[in-house]
This record gives sequence, C-alpha cells and structure tokens, in this order.
Amino acid sequence: MVEQTRIAIVDDETDMRQSISQWLALSGFATETFASAEDALKKISSDYPGVVISDIRMPGMDGMTFLKRLMSADSSLPVIMITGHGDVPMAVEAMQLGAYDFMEKPFNPDRLTDLARRASQARKLTLDNRALRRELSDGTVLMRKLIGTSPAMERLREDILDLGQADTHVLIDGETGTGKTLVAHALHAVGPRAGKTFAMTSCAALGEEELGAKLFGPVTEGGLPLVEEARGGTLVLEDIEALPLPLQARLLTFINDQGTPAETRIVAIHNGSDPEKTLEDSLRPDLFFRLAAMKLVLPPLRNRGEDVLTLFTHFAESFGEEYGAAPPQLSAQEAAQLLQAPWPGNVRQLINLAERAVLQQRRGTGSISSLLMSDTQEQGETAQVTTEGKPLKEYVEAFERMLIDNTMRRHRGSIASVMEELSLPRRTLNEKMAKYGLSRSNYL
Repeated sequence: MVEQTRIAIVDDETDMRQSISQWLALSGFATETFASAEDALKKISSDYPGVVISDIRMPGMDGMTFLKRLMSADSSLPVIMITGHGDVPMAVEAMQLGAYDFMEKPFNPDRLTDLARRASQARKLTLDNRALRRELSDGTVLMRKLIGTSPAMERLREDILDLGQADTHVLIDGETGTGKTLVAHALHAVGPRAGKTFAMTSCAALGEEELGAKLFGPVTEGGLPLVEEARGGTLVLEDIEALPLPLQARLLTFINDQGTPAETRIVAIHNGSDPEKTLEDSLRPDLFFRLAAMKLVLPPLRNRGEDVLTLFTHFAESFGEEYGAAPPQLSAQEAAQLLQAPWPGNVRQLINLAERAVLQQRRGTGSISSLLMSDTQEQGETAQVTTEGKPLKEYVEAFERMLIDNTMRRHRGSIASVMEELSLPRRTLNEKMAKYGLSRSNYL
C-alpha cells in the first residue's frame, strides 16, 4: 500500500472526478475533488501537502490559467495535467510553465498511480526541506532542541541568548557529539542576523587549495566564495583547528577589513578531541584572540546528571514512532547504568544507543545493559563507568523523576491513571512532582 498522500482532483466532469478519486483512493491516497479551478484555489495554499491533478479544458478558469496561478504561489507544487487527444501542444506548453507531467485521455490508471506516487514523493521531499530550513531559522524551535534541565544546560541556553544578541565573533568548544553545530545554528537564529545567510564549511574536509578557493574565491560559475556568500550573515567554520596557516592569515585579514561591528559574524567550532593539543596551539595568536573574544564551552553528557535519562526517553520515543515500536521502559538498574556511563561520544552516542534499544525492543531481544557493554568494549576497558561516582540517593531520585515523567507523558497528564499505575496516593504524587519540577499542564 502506498503511503497516504493528499491528491487534489480538479475537473468539471463529475464522472471523471469520481473515477480518478476512487482509483487513487484504492491505491492508498487521500483525495479531495473540486468542480472548478476557482474552488480549488480556495483550498490549495503554497504549502499544500500533496499533488494536484487538473483537466486542461474547463469552463471559467481553464487549466492553463489555473496552472499559472499555482506556479506563482508555489513553483515546486507538482501539477499533473489531463489533456484531450488534440491538446498535446497545450500540454507541452504546460510542462514549460512548470507542470510535473501530463496524461492524455483515455489514460492508463496504473500510469496515473505511478505518476501520483512519484509526484507525492517529490512533494514530500520539498516540504521536508522547507520545514528543515524553517526550523534552522527559528530560534525558539532550536532552543527547544537543546534538551535538559541540568544547571549546565540552563546556563548554556542563557549564554546562547546573550551571545546571540551580542553579535560578535564566537568560539564554540566542546567534545565530539555535544551539539556544537546545533548551538551554532541557534546563535544565528536568536540574533539580529536570523533572516540573513547562514553558511558553513569544515576546515578539515578539504585540502588547503580547495578550502582556500571555497572560502575566499575567486568567483566561479558555481557561485560566490563563502566569505562573500555570508556577507551580512554568519559564517561557521567547523574544525577550526585544521585551518592551514596561510588561510589563517587570509581569514584574519578578512576579519580586520570588516571593522567594528563586523559585517559578517564568524562562528568557529573547535573539535576538542585531542586533549594534548589546545586550540591556542593550532591557531596563530592574533586570530585566536579575535575568534575567542566570546566563547561557549558545551558540557559533556557525563556532567549533565539526569539529563541523560531525559534525553534517552526523548530519543527512544522518537525512534519508537519512526519504527512503529514501543520505546523500552528502563529498569532502575538500567537507569543507573546510563547515569554512570562515561559517554565519550556524548549526545550523538546516546542517540545511537536509543535507536538500537528501540530496534531491540521491536525484535524482543537484548537489553540496555548489553548495548552499553558493547559500547564499552568498542571504547576499551577503561571506559566502563564515569570517574566521578554519585551517591545512591542521586540515582534513585533521577530514576524516580524519569518514571513519573514517562508515566505522566504516557497518560497525557491523567493524575488518576498515574496514581493507579505507580500505586501512589495523590498527596505523595503531588509532593514528588513538586520536588522534581514536574507540572501536569506540560502533559495535557
């Protein structure tokens, strides 16, 4: 069965509308029909989540005029035109105007289904890309992605808001997998440059000559160099420690030539994976002090306390929805193991573990403990637990908070259902929710 996608069918002939609708509905699509282009335009917006199938010859607004209106609103909307035997030249013109494809009457229903399927896939990709772009330009959404209630994360969110408004060059430091790229997007999105260009490249991905050309030019048919593309916006340089010395000099010149305040904001990301070598060892001093005027250091996951359980629950639920499986329910022992793990790969490692846990749950095999043990063996015997032990009381409280949070989420804030499942009196539940900062309103 084809994944259900909306199809708008526009045709003034009732029989034709109904036959197309019935066939596509049997093929797994959700259809809606319109007797005129004017009626369809009232419902089809620029982000219409599907495909349009329209006859060319209709009274009132004809198919060609309808197509032009649709293309002016959203040039990426797939529109399949239905033509009569003598309308092929008109169909070719429609293709030139932006139609996805056309079918000549009488048409093969299987070809109609195939066209609708391919057009739907193209539409989904377009809308997904748009949603991602909106997300990466929406500071509120990005800040919500920085999940966690630990003091370190509260401080990080406050720092992002402050530095975002400060609008100066920023250095982001932290271990691999801590979310440095996400923070760079957030800095851009919460500041005055939010609506302007956000350009990014890795200084470790290319050789010196290729990187120099990509950053500084010259201008080619492929587009502007990044320093020009990002003018007025934000230029993010990942793996800044790998920037060759000659390019460091050119970057410093670019920064100096901009004056104060800087026309283009530079956000440098340092991948602190080598404890023996600091960023100051890798950059010339004058460039280092320009880039590190403002600095954000992202906390490693092992220092974020019960955020580990919050993050695991969040990602396990997301993967559960994606794979159509119930997320695993942690035992007290497994929660303690997650809290004790060293997490050298930080949040990225936790995401991978949550996905594998959901897949295991779907198969009905394995455990969180076995996954952690597998990670430990890959990392070496020294990475079994964190070097900083915690009192038993902290593990118990973290597990208790996670259990109440998960149960409240599952029952959508129904206090009676949570009391019954956890065998807790109302007063005890209220006290524990107040203790852990949990509010029923967050689950409704």
